[in-house]
Amino acid sequence: MPNLNKSELFKIYKDKYYPSSAILDAIEKLSSDSDNKKRGAIFTRIEVVEFILDLVGYSESKLLYNECILEPSFGEGDFLLPIIDRLLSSWRINSRKYTNIVGDLGNAIRAVELHKETFISTQNKIITKLKDMGVSPSSACELANCWLVQGDFLIASLDRQFDYVVGNPPYVRQELIPDTLLAEYRLRYNTIYDRADLYIPFMEHSLSVLNKNGFLGFICSDRWMKNRYGGPLRKFISQDYHLKAYVDMVGTEAFHIKVSAYPAIIIIGKGKNSRTRIMPCPEINKRVLGKVAKDILSKALPKNSKVQEFECIINGSEPWLLESSDQVALMRRIEKQYPTIEQVGCKIGIGVATGADKAFIGNYNELDVELDRKLPLVTTRDIKTGIVDWQGQGVINPFSNDGTLVDLDKYTKLAHYLNNHKKIITKRYCAKKSPQNWYRTIDRIWPDLAKKPKLLIPDINGKAHVVYEAGKLYPHHNLYYITSEKWNLHALQAVLLSSIAKLFISMYSIKMRGGYLRFQSQYLKRICIPCWRNVSGDLQQELIKAANSRNLNACDEAVFKLYSLSKNELSALGGNGE
Repeated sequence: MPNLNKSELFKIYKDKYYPSSAILDAIEKLSSDSDNKKRGAIFTRIEVVEFILDLVGYSESKLLYNECILEPSFGEGDFLLPIIDRLLSSWRINSRKYTNIVGDLGNAIRAVELHKETFISTQNKIITKLKDMGVSPSSACELANCWLVQGDFLIASLDRQFDYVVGNPPYVRQELIPDTLLAEYRLRYNTIYDRADLYIPFMEHSLSVLNKNGFLGFICSDRWMKNRYGGPLRKFISQDYHLKAYVDMVGTEAFHIKVSAYPAIIIIGKGKNSRTRIMPCPEINKRVLGKVAKDILSKALPKNSKVQEFECIINGSEPWLLESSDQVALMRRIEKQYPTIEQVGCKIGIGVATGADKAFIGNYNELDVELDRKLPLVTTRDIKTGIVDWQGQGVINPFSNDGTLVDLDKYTKLAHYLNNHKKIITKRYCAKKSPQNWYRTIDRIWPDLAKKPKLLIPDINGKAHVVYEAGKLYPHHNLYYITSEKWNLHALQAVLLSSIAKLFISMYSIKMRGGYLRFQSQYLKRICIPCWRNVSGDLQQELIKAANSRNLNACDEAVFKLYSLSKNELSALGGNGE
């Protein structure tokens, strides 16, 4: 069906949610968009496609014409064309009669593509391919019409369950989807949460149409496996599915062009199974990937295989921990034995976001406002050496001590300054949403925070970078801060500079290119430590001394004592277990 009009679209979208004309108009607009990036179209190398087909078990040795495979966003046919090769090969090897190819193979494939131009182009490729494989022109056209659907996979009501679902789902941010269509998606898919990208509901819908023993094989971003927005999808998978295999593809040439995504291959099966096989970043060539697939599919892992087997990676909505099993065991032991950092009296927050730094931030001495309307500001630039070296920046504070905005009539200098920058300040969303409060910063400023001693931690770092600030500066939004009246901050600094803290962050944080980690509040809060009162006096002093010396080895040595690490646990961290 190369060109579907609205009435034909209605035939596809037979569902309890009957699409409105506005939704169909939005789908029509997306189906005509010629920008590959906006459509999330990234094309997969043939070696990777064949690898995924092997992993889900789509093999010529099976009677594939008696099964059904789904490709939910087929694009230019990267998956479809190899699927057809395997299907026809299976049919010719295993079938005893070749009289009715359309009847035998017509239900073996379902493939959906939204973009009209791409749909037509790939449909023509398939027809040509079938004819080149000896299929008659009329049968080739019939098979293409049976197999291919032009429309929105997330709205389409499919007429069957599937033994396999494979593909590279589109990576599209929510802001690129028309509001009416996004609202419809949210009605249908519980996994669309926070800033979830389009591949999240693609995965939910694909999993929901798997047969009892079916398998899904996708190559997609790995961000959802640990990020907050992936929580509902992780929970959905934990209820009725299992992660059979995970292959990290970051840094590999998995696609026809270089992309900035963080790809991984996931193989998910219907039903429960606690074991997952994991492979880090294989070389992209047919021989290597064939060996990896064989190891992943084997009953028992061969000796010296680079594939590892893990237990119980899926745990409700919790992040998937896909690192070393020994390190996971160590972290789980610490989590079981000790309370979280917040439970022992530490407060974690993030510095102020203004929404217009050019207006609200400047040289402290040159900010021409009343003295109590500005605060000295600390940024990542001030702590890059590991100690605070204040560069003289300040931030305008439009809030009174009770958290309400000050009356500009009582602050003539502040009023004059803000009005001089009003054009910039009023462009912000928060100012448009609440015009009467146009001069507020996005985050409320609490002046007492500047006076509190605190630990400062940049968001993105290759290693832990934790700096003590004595209580003179207010943190900028690119810094997380920790305050505590129960834990000594210098001793806590030693813990956060240690390999144990990095272990927690590396397990729960998404990894950035270059090995950088996100030291965000949601990950810092997962760190578990003993209560300060339960730490011996000698060890307290050792922790403080290690932090003050900024000696990471000394921090590790003291912190390893704090957690009473065994020889095996030291080895898991890469330390000396002797």
